[in-house]
Amino acid sequence: MFIIGELINGMYQNIGSAIKEKNKEVIQKCAIDQIKAGADALDINCGTASKDPISDIQWLVESVQEVTDKPLALDSSKPGVIESGLKVVKNQAIINSTTADTQKLEILVPLAKKHKARLIGLTISTKGIPQNKDQRLELAANIVSFCSEQEFPLDSLFIDPIVMPVNVAQAQMRDILESIHDFKIISDPAPKTVVGLSNVSQGACTRNLINRIFLTMAVAEGLDAAILDPLDKELVDAAITAELILNKQIYCDSYLDAYRKK
Repeated sequence: MFIIGELINGMYQNIGSAIKEKNKEVIQKCAIDQIKAGADALDINCGTASKDPISDIQWLVESVQEVTDKPLALDSSKPGVIESGLKVVKNQAIINSTTADTQKLEILVPLAKKHKARLIGLTISTKGIPQNKDQRLELAANIVSFCSEQEFPLDSLFIDPIVMPVNVAQAQMRDILESIHDFKIISDPAPKTVVGLSNVSQGACTRNLINRIFLTMAVAEGLDAAILDPLDKELVDAAITAELILNKQIYCDSYLDAYRKK
């Protein structure tokens, strides 16, 4: 499981305040804490707290890179913000994200190629969020097809089925999980899969439990990566153990510690 830590996001009060005050220590502590907890990469999102995201994303990237060389996922719906962040990224970046719309793909796929970045493709379009598995597969196929035509390496592409909150879209949960499995047969090589995990429990009372169960079920369907809170130890332990049961990790009595130290 490739874990992308979600906590450097301006929507969180401490991060939003740090961006406004240019408090590097808060950002760097958040980065280090997530990595120690098992994050393989860090999501960087200015959020609504930023009045100048094109400048602020560079400050965030540079602040984080002072304390880690882990990959950074530049998270914005605005291509200009992502391009700004890519200019100061030292190691491989992840673009989070493009939609299936041609207009977005025509900007972000060449940008990912130019910077040798990985790319997250959302199965969403101007028509909105897909309502069933067939719609998700169609949008995923469109993204994969475009990337293939542009000679973007499919092993650097992550497809996101768009996880919906269970309290408002319970009937879609099975389709979302099955989509993760079915994305693997779209092409050869197959794209990787990723979810924004916290969406599934948005607005629910038992958020940690819902996140944990959905994640383990998604791992069983072949999920490769997740954007999540790595400080939720039970959540990360569940993901590690799910992969162990699927024979993706080697068992030892201290397998949880061994995974985090790898």
